[in-house]
Amino acid sequence: MVASLGGHGRPGSELDEAILGALFSESTVGLHVLDTQLRLVRYNTAARYVRAFALEEALGRHPREWAGDFYAGNYEATLLEVLDTGVPSLDVEVRGHLSPDEPEMVLSVSCFRLEDAAGGVLGVATAVVEITERKRSAARLALLERAGGRIGTTLDIFRTAQEFADEMVPVLADTVVVEVLDSVLRGEVSEPGTVLEYGALRCTSRTSTALDAERYLPSIGEAIGLSSATPFAQSLSDLRPRIVEHLSADADWLVREQVRGRRLTEAGAHSLLVLPLTARGSVIGVAHCYRSSTPQAYDAGELAVAAELADRVALCLDNARLYARERSAGRLLQLSLRPARVRGHGAVETAYSYCPLGAGGDWFDVIPLSGARVALVTGDTVGRGLEAAATMGEVRAAISALAVLDLTPEEVLERLHALVTRLHGERPRRTDVAADDERRDTTCLYLVYSPVTRRCAVASAGHPPPVLALPDGTVEYAMTPSGPPLGRGLAKYASAEFEIPEDSILLLSNTALLRAVSDDPEEQLVRVGDALQPTGRPLQEICDEVLYKLTPEQMENDAVLLLARTRGLGPDQVASWALLNHPASVAEARARTERALEHWGLEQHAFTVTLVVSELVTNAVRYSEGPIGVRLILDGSVVVCEVTDDSSTVPHLRHAEEVDEGGRGLYLTWQVSRRWGTRPETRGKTIWAEVALSEDE
Repeated sequence: MVASLGGHGRPGSELDEAILGALFSESTVGLHVLDTQLRLVRYNTAARYVRAFALEEALGRHPREWAGDFYAGNYEATLLEVLDTGVPSLDVEVRGHLSPDEPEMVLSVSCFRLEDAAGGVLGVATAVVEITERKRSAARLALLERAGGRIGTTLDIFRTAQEFADEMVPVLADTVVVEVLDSVLRGEVSEPGTVLEYGALRCTSRTSTALDAERYLPSIGEAIGLSSATPFAQSLSDLRPRIVEHLSADADWLVREQVRGRRLTEAGAHSLLVLPLTARGSVIGVAHCYRSSTPQAYDAGELAVAAELADRVALCLDNARLYARERSAGRLLQLSLRPARVRGHGAVETAYSYCPLGAGGDWFDVIPLSGARVALVTGDTVGRGLEAAATMGEVRAAISALAVLDLTPEEVLERLHALVTRLHGERPRRTDVAADDERRDTTCLYLVYSPVTRRCAVASAGHPPPVLALPDGTVEYAMTPSGPPLGRGLAKYASAEFEIPEDSILLLSNTALLRAVSDDPEEQLVRVGDALQPTGRPLQEICDEVLYKLTPEQMENDAVLLLARTRGLGPDQVASWALLNHPASVAEARARTERALEHWGLEQHAFTVTLVVSELVTNAVRYSEGPIGVRLILDGSVVVCEVTDDSSTVPHLRHAEEVDEGGRGLYLTWQVSRRWGTRPETRGKTIWAEVALSEDE
């Protein structure tokens, strides 16, 4: 029983008649009344304007005769279910087409069973509202939201363009092609201008639903020029999207666009969208979307959605352009700062592989030291781009300068730590990142090897230890104390010294290369050891083999690898003796030097070498008190002269005046030597000088 108020609620009252009149003549919702056989017995005025149903001669007929293919869906099932159960069905979506070449329409149908006072079934009433545009708007918003999260996931131009094409097909297009200006791929900015100024456009992505699309789609990277007076040229001139609702094969501009026009014709395109890609006032390229198998032409609503997506992808492409430009600049800087070539050294045979996969701050160096020694250095700076490359250059330059001072490895790292700390403090602090995220760890490994003693001294600032492969096949990590990364924490570093046999191989690498192998150090060692064997092969061959086996297929960071095979200088290449601190020791030093040079067959260089030795010994006699050590090292085409005393006073080169009685010893040494210097010892110092045996040195 329906609740009512007074006599107004009695059946047949004036209120009932007014309600029925409003429903059938003034309501904006289409209303159909069907009998128990689902024959149409009545409909209201609004139902005439529901385009899905042809109601002119529909009275007394079944919906299958006037509902078209809308009845083939869930419309029939809904009517039968409501008629059978009496349970209303609300807002049921019914889809169909007015004709095969018309776009899909969507209806919202609500059904109610009609019963008499005794509960007998009289039929079914349906309320119908067309919601096609509402569903399209919702679908477009969903597309924009979904695409916003899927486009621009990387900073790669080709990947970003492909993500855009994949989102457009098949939702808005049967085929999408994205073309980017050549200048953008080089990281340059293209200001808006005439079409002829842009040059070629390169295909960066393409997607199609057609199975035979390969025969008419451009290949990735293909360059196609622009012609004037075409939708493509117009869009790039005024930076506005274009819609060609009905594209005919005899359009004049298709003839001018010889390549694109021919391909559009071959694809059977009948409707076209041309979308300029522009961001931050610069032109990126153009995207064109067309329909061939979808019968409906593009409309203004679809153009608006496509244009908004084009604006989003253009911004992502410009971000990728900026990243590519900075990465290229960083890579060029990085390559310019690394050693152009590694010169040969008597202490070690070296080989290296350097793969700059990213513009990071990974580096290595081989620095000759006094006494025929050599320093092997490797390190990295977390991050990419100009800042990482610049930091790498600063640290590498500092190491080269500190190496000249002949400091111990831990002292080198301590001074580097102070430098990097100061550099961190000088750079402006960024407000868009946390303090911990802003700082970049700089690691470094510094190793010194002497071929005379066959001993290594090594220290690490947060860098992986070197791998040592002995001639007997044993592979192990070299004992290396590790301190904090440069610029972090307290500068507490220590060095370890150990002796290694001749023909051992030292492997130094950047952190990323080892981590790409495994996070487990033991597994890293096993993999590296397998790649090093057999160690008797040419060193560059071993180096390349290690790189091939350790580098994964999708390596994202730089790969730096430095191998050094140790050499030794035997008694036939080293002569040393101890002298008393007495003026007569100068003559003894000259005599022993001449005998050593005669033994080496270098009598023609006796005058120069004995002059250097006598001046250095004279200096030691004058300024020290304890015994004096002299050592000559034949290092290839160089004779190294070393004099050690117990004085910690560092000599300085002076230019003596004509009236001065002394002060010319080091000046003479400097004049006839290739280079000279001093290095601190545990007690006292060593003054050394290198005399070249050929004019090429």
